[in-house]
Amino acid sequence: MGEAGERVPLGSRALFATEDVDEAREQVARVFCPHRLEPGGGLARLAARFNSARFGAVRLSYLDYGADVRIEPGELESFFLVQIPLAGRSLIRCGDQEIVSTPRLASLPSPSEHLDMRWEAGCPQLIVKFDRPVVEGALERMLGERLDRPVVFDLGLDLTAGWARSWRAMIDLMVGDAERDDGLAAQPLAAAHLGNALLSSLLTMQPSNYLARLNAPRPPAVPKVVRRAMEFIDGHAHEPLTTDDVARAVAVSGRSLQEGFRRHLGLTPMGYLRDVRLGRVHEELAAGDPARCTVTGVAVRWGFPHQGRFAALYRARYGQTPSQTLRGH
Repeated sequence: MGEAGERVPLGSRALFATEDVDEAREQVARVFCPHRLEPGGGLARLAARFNSARFGAVRLSYLDYGADVRIEPGELESFFLVQIPLAGRSLIRCGDQEIVSTPRLASLPSPSEHLDMRWEAGCPQLIVKFDRPVVEGALERMLGERLDRPVVFDLGLDLTAGWARSWRAMIDLMVGDAERDDGLAAQPLAAAHLGNALLSSLLTMQPSNYLARLNAPRPPAVPKVVRRAMEFIDGHAHEPLTTDDVARAVAVSGRSLQEGFRRHLGLTPMGYLRDVRLGRVHEELAAGDPARCTVTGVAVRWGFPHQGRFAALYRARYGQTPSQTLRGH
C-alpha cells in the first residue's frame, strides 16, 4: 500500500483491510472465485486492502496485498478480468501465454485458460471484471451467430495504444464517479453506456481468436430492416440500448445494421438514438416548469452525462441553449 493517508482508488467503497492471509483469500473469493493465495518470502502476514464497486454490468476493484504473493485461481470460468498495475510488476501466466504486467501493460486473462500469477510487493492493481455471459453475448450479437469456441484474448493489453489510452481514461472516470452516491453509477443509461463502450472496445480492438471474423466485411442491412430498427429505437429510447440490442431486435448482426444505417441514413444506430433522445429532451424542456425542472436532470435522464457536449449538440440542432428552451424563449 502507499504512504499513510495516501488516497487510493475506490476508497469510499472499501470491503476489507487485513493482515490475515485466510481472511484476504476468503473475502477476495467472494467477489471473484476460490483461489490459492501464498505470500512470498516465508511471510505469514499481509497488508491487504480491497475496495470494490459495481458500475452497471462492470465491477471495478482496487486490490493491494502489501506483499509478494502467488495467486492461482486456475480457470476463472465465469468472468473476464482486465488487471491494471498502478505501480510495480506482476508475472501473469494464462494458458500458454506469459507476460510481465506493468502500468503500461495490463493483463487480460481468459476464463477458459489456467491462470497463475505472482504479484510483487508494491504492485496494487485496478481490476475490471466482466461476466463471461455478457462478453460472449455481446460478441455473438456483433457476429450475428453463435460462438463455436471460447473467447481467448491476447494476454497483454498495451495501455500505450491510442484506443487503450481512451479505454483507461473511461476507467478513471468510472472509478472517480463511483466515489459519489449521486454520480453516473446511479443513472442506468449513463452507466450502461460506459460499460458497453468498454466492452465493445475490447472486443473490436484487443487481439483475440475472434477479431479477424469481427472485422470481416458484412452485407449492409436492407432499408426495410433499417426502418424497423428506427421504429424499435423510437419505442425504446428510454432504455439503455446498444447497437447489439437493436440488431437482435430486428434479427441482423450488429455490423450489418451499422453498415445499413451508414448507407441509408448517413449515421450510426447510436447516432440515431442520440438524435431521438435529444428530441425527447427538447420536448421535456419545452413543456417543463423552470421552477421544478432542471436542464441537467433532464439531460442525464436521457443519457447525456457530459453537459458541455450535450449543450453543443442541443444548440447545433435547435439554435438555442437548453435553458432558453426551458424558459420558453
